[in-house]
Amino acid sequence: MPHAATLTLAGTHVADRIRTALPDAIRSASADIVTLEPASAFEAMRFLRDDEELDGKFLVQMCSVDMITHIDLVYHFASLAQNHIFEVKVPADHEHPEVPSISPLWSGAILQEREIYDLMGVKFPGHPELTRLFLWESFPGHPLRKDFMSMPGGRKSGLSQFPKQVAGETGQEFRPAAPGTGE
Repeated sequence: MPHAATLTLAGTHVADRIRTALPDAIRSASADIVTLEPASAFEAMRFLRDDEELDGKFLVQMCSVDMITHIDLVYHFASLAQNHIFEVKVPADHEHPEVPSISPLWSGAILQEREIYDLMGVKFPGHPELTRLFLWESFPGHPLRKDFMSMPGGRKSGLSQFPKQVAGETGQEFRPAAPGTGE
């Protein structure tokens, strides 16, 4: 019978389990999270799902973080049978981010990988339909990246062009002159 409270598995424990089957798959491990080697990520993810002790059959969510020097893909897993959760991350190159798709293992990753591709620019080889999810295909850049403010063609994002894009207007006319007063 599962525990009344959900247990968070230590990253070091998850890493030890992965090492039993894939000794070279772990880049590092801490109390909170396991970092996988990108080349071994797909097989390590399969192990997380199929291992009876880890039982990571439920991909809760995946997200990405722009660390300026690289992009981290962070995966959150849960085991409903074992009543525990754990996190794994996979680093990707900042200039050409690419991580194998896990959609063959978890169909719930299909939309999450498309979102990360659209907003962060990470490519997922093996994805069945890697197209933008929110923005149009010719949209320049990926808005969640920290370098997005320097888009191609000298374009700038943010309030300087919102709610309208008129040359010479900065958008400042929509902000109150004295914040908090409504004036």
